[in-house]
Amino acid sequence: MDPSGSALVTGASRGIGRAVALELAARGFSVVATMRDVSASPFATDDRITVARLDVTDPVPLDLPADLRVLVNNAGYQDDYFPVEALPLDRLRAMLETNLVGQVAVLQQVIPLMRARGEGVVCTITSSSVLMASPFFSAYRASKAAMSAVCESLALELRPFGIRVVEILPGPVDTDGLAGAAYVHAVEVPAYREAAERMMAGRPRVTAAMVTPAAAAARIVDTILDDDAPLRSSCDPMGDALLEHWRHTPDQELLDEALARYTGG
Repeated sequence: MDPSGSALVTGASRGIGRAVALELAARGFSVVATMRDVSASPFATDDRITVARLDVTDPVPLDLPADLRVLVNNAGYQDDYFPVEALPLDRLRAMLETNLVGQVAVLQQVIPLMRARGEGVVCTITSSSVLMASPFFSAYRASKAAMSAVCESLALELRPFGIRVVEILPGPVDTDGLAGAAYVHAVEVPAYREAAERMMAGRPRVTAAMVTPAAAAARIVDTILDDDAPLRSSCDPMGDALLEHWRHTPDQELLDEALARYTGG
């Protein structure tokens, strides 16, 4: 794909979304950067970036540019690191509403335009956390795994219309979401405290491997522009390693590795 026309980025107020919007603009796209609160826009005056309000949990008809060629479905959040038996169901529903239903709602507006044009790239940001079993991350992992399944179906549905689908599974990127994951709420549930403390003690290994949002964004845009990119890619070294290991390791072996890691075995 040549870097021209327009791109839409959701969740662009900070983190990966903001960095991707800037990178797409630097490569030559006109970018519509959406966010819930446009008054908090981080973008200086730039003819290449237009800021628009969008809350994916309450989508309104979007004013999409006629030359839209790229969607980066990035809006989402992570929270609520509880054991399943203590997970507040209302918070589970809220996460699914944002990370799954909200992203599908955006797709339903963008796909008809791309289909009519006969081209485009749909890029969805999920998480490398779906590649390895982790205690206490069930809500977040479930929401991202669900979007991963959506991407598989989309890849089949949209290929006949000239639309490519790519899923980006980031590892540790220096964002507010990663910082928030340092505290595991399961530590507040006595039966799970020891395992939660073990997870938090291992956190420095994750932060030591994190990359900047700008570095991740450069990799993401490279993937968007690569007509031969696979369905699934990452955007950082740890994410690359997890994806490669997942591709070549049987499910039971992956689970056994996780059990050894989180039970101290």
